[in-house]
Amino acid sequence: MATLGFNRYGKAEVRVVSVRRDGAMHHVLDRNVSMSLSGEMDAVYRTGDNSAVLATDTQKNTAYAFAKSHGPLETEAYARALAEHFVTSQPTIARARVEVDEYGWDRIGSTGHSFVRNGSETRTTIAIQDEAEGLSIVSGVKDMVVMNSTDSEFWGFIDDPYTTLPPTTDRILATQVSALWRFRPDALDSLDWAKAYLDARAALLEAFAGTYSYSLQQTIFAIGEAIMAAVPEVCEVRLALPNKHHFLVDLAPFGLENSNEVYFAADRPYGLIEGEILADDAPAPGLAWG
Repeated sequence: MATLGFNRYGKAEVRVVSVRRDGAMHHVLDRNVSMSLSGEMDAVYRTGDNSAVLATDTQKNTAYAFAKSHGPLETEAYARALAEHFVTSQPTIARARVEVDEYGWDRIGSTGHSFVRNGSETRTTIAIQDEAEGLSIVSGVKDMVVMNSTDSEFWGFIDDPYTTLPPTTDRILATQVSALWRFRPDALDSLDWAKAYLDARAALLEAFAGTYSYSLQQTIFAIGEAIMAAVPEVCEVRLALPNKHHFLVDLAPFGLENSNEVYFAADRPYGLIEGEILADDAPAPGLAWG
């Protein structure tokens, strides 16, 4: 006899682009929406009885409809509205997870209708509505490439028979930041989502730029502390920072001295540093990261 364990189903990567027309001035919201649902699904897995299933095509259509009917909501509010809808509208759905990536566009010149994508950085949100555990919202940024050309050292690490990396007191520190911050459940109804995102992002960048780094781990902790200080409604920060290594090129064969000026940028292999920073009074995460 077998038992059905963890399961969920949904529609992944629904591209939803909304244009709000304020006269000649247009505003673009460019999003990638992924939804997954869980609930009373034993029958469909065992016998193919679809009576409890909300079709993934219906989920896709709901994402499009909410982009219109709910207006130009901030990403967190849009994800929350979808998650709450799926759980409250369908008795067989007990949990909904909605993840939204938002891509930024900057205006070109003085026109109100011309835009250019502003790089690889992506704003992201995860909203989870659960009948038993309530609402959880996590926001963040991913694929944010940053670099300090100095003020970074790395030395004092373990030296074993396989160690070849030389210690350094001046190096490039570059990484591609993926950061998620969890909001306190009791703050979700009163947050200014746009301000919270901008404040957290600014704190992240200021901490990266302003921390004299002896290790990427140290930088991670400084970023987490800075985000929670800037946005008190944040109780937990999770960061993944791959070390985008830059190695000095040996120019001696060409009769040239390389005084920390010319580097080779290696894309792999790379060091991957991850960390979780929690407020002392952080509530239990529940389903926030699920």
